[in-house]
Amino acid sequence: MACADVDMDIHDEDDRHRGGQREQPVVRYYQATEMIPDKKGPLHDLMQKHPAVLGSLQMVSGLLSIGVGIVFAATQEIHESLFSLFRVSQLSGSLFIIAGIVSNLLFKYPALLSVCLTVNGGCIIVAFLAVLLISVDLAKWDPQNEDHLRQMEILELCVLGLEVSLSAVLCFWFSKEKRAKNK
Repeated sequence: MACADVDMDIHDEDDRHRGGQREQPVVRYYQATEMIPDKKGPLHDLMQKHPAVLGSLQMVSGLLSIGVGIVFAATQEIHESLFSLFRVSQLSGSLFIIAGIVSNLLFKYPALLSVCLTVNGGCIIVAFLAVLLISVDLAKWDPQNEDHLRQMEILELCVLGLEVSLSAVLCFWFSKEKRAKNK
C-alpha cells in the first residue's frame, strides 16, 4: 500500500501585508465562456423513453401466455381446439419473451436496433395469427365443453392484445429511431 507524508494544511502564499495590516485576498471565480453540450450516447432519444420497461412487460406477458397454454394443454385433449393443437399460447409467449429480452439488451448493445424492430414485427404477425386461431375456436365452441376453457381462451385473447400493443409501440419507437439514425 502506498503511503505519503504530505502536509495537508492550507498555506496562504499570497499573504500581503500593507503597513502591518493584512490585505483582503483576491477571490477568483471560474466562469465558463462557452457552454459545451453533453455528449449524447447512441440511441439517446430512444433510451429516454425507456424501452426496457416495455420489454420487461413483454417478458411478463409472455410468461403469463405460456402459463395459460400449459394449463389449457393439461386440461384439454390436443385435437379438441386449434388453440391447443398449434400450441398457440406457448409459441406466442416464447416469442414475446425473446422480444422482451432483446428490447432490454438494446440499452447495452445499440447495434441490436434492427433486430429489435424485426423481432417485434414478427411478434405482431404471430399474435394476429394466434388471434385468428382463437377466434375460430370460440366461433366453433361446443357447449358441452367446460366453460372455464372458453374463459381461458378469452384471457389469452386479452394477453395477446396487451402483447400486440406493447410491440406496436416499440416498433414505432424503433422505426423512428432507425430513420433518424440513417439520415
